[in-house]
Amino acid sequence: MSAPILSPLRPRHLPQALALQAQAYPAFLVEPEDAFASRLHVAAPFNLAAEHDGALLAYLLAHGWTHESPPPVGAVLDPATTGDTLYLHDLAVSAAARGTGIGRRLVEAAFKDAVAAGLTRAELIAVEGAAGYWRRLGFEAATPSPALVAKVANYGPAAQWMWRPL
Repeated sequence: MSAPILSPLRPRHLPQALALQAQAYPAFLVEPEDAFASRLHVAAPFNLAAEHDGALLAYLLAHGWTHESPPPVGAVLDPATTGDTLYLHDLAVSAAARGTGIGRRLVEAAFKDAVAAGLTRAELIAVEGAAGYWRRLGFEAATPSPALVAKVANYGPAAQWMWRPL
């Protein structure tokens, strides 16, 4: 297979992205269409797609957000939202593309765009045992503040709050 093409994640990707999200995440982490779509309009340059022959192989939803205050699962975001931190909300890679490094390519492209936009930090909540993957990309686990503990818990029992400098 030739290398996937990276491009901005657009509304036209929404049907394939929702299907990929449903395959990649447990039901309690699958976001409704309106919440997912709202993320396409918040800091759109950080939302990326990897495609091959019209098929969506992977996507990254990431947006500027306020330090240590991730949005709740399923929240519809205001498109005017900005922040001082790149928040990596969702990375999903299809079964066909796992192990190809496409997730890393998407994340590194978002980091580059975030640095160009003046952001200096990235944060995420690692779910379903993905903390090891994120460590390989430079993230480290951090003890969440008391205000963050409940939000992180909503992402599942294995969820971990993580960050890294850009």
